[in-house]
Amino acid sequence: MKKKLIIIFALTLAVLLAIMWLVYTISHTELTVDADQQIDVTPEQITSIKAIGEWEFLSIANEELVDTVRKGLLSDDHLVRVYYGTLRLGVNMHQVEPGWIKTEGDSVTVTLPNITLLDRDFIDEARTKSFFENGRWKPKDREALYKKAYRQMLERCLTPENKQRARENGEAQFRRMMKALGYNHVAIRWQEPNKRNE
Repeated sequence: MKKKLIIIFALTLAVLLAIMWLVYTISHTELTVDADQQIDVTPEQITSIKAIGEWEFLSIANEELVDTVRKGLLSDDHLVRVYYGTLRLGVNMHQVEPGWIKTEGDSVTVTLPNITLLDRDFIDEARTKSFFENGRWKPKDREALYKKAYRQMLERCLTPENKQRARENGEAQFRRMMKALGYNHVAIRWQEPNKRNE
């Protein structure tokens, strides 16, 4: 009987000690949650940004009045045509260089291709009108007039000021996108101009 009491006392003591240890452990345990401040652009996000392809930052609608005169013996032939076009300036995301996006903590540096003319076929020939036509004109004469209008539109619209406006629009759009991804500090850089794309 004495032996049973000793065993019961020992078991009761063991259970009490276990309960005390459990209460002590719970009361002195802290639960902490650490937030990982590191933000990473995933390969999928980079691929989806590149997949945008051509990204337009500035659209310029233009019209050109172009004329030509052919001198004749008795009278001159005169051809005046109006050409309409829309020049789109932006970047081709397929031209980004390796390492074009770099992250460090909540900072990101994005290096974009230089601003370029996205579509070289910008004259809307369906809207081209003959403003005045007198005499007989061959298709090669009209082609020469088209090329003249094309050059004038390029000269009028591909100005340093318009390229700068497109650059500023591009920077604003990329800054908004990167901030939406969680980056607080966004630096936008541009690749060196490629004369072929100017």
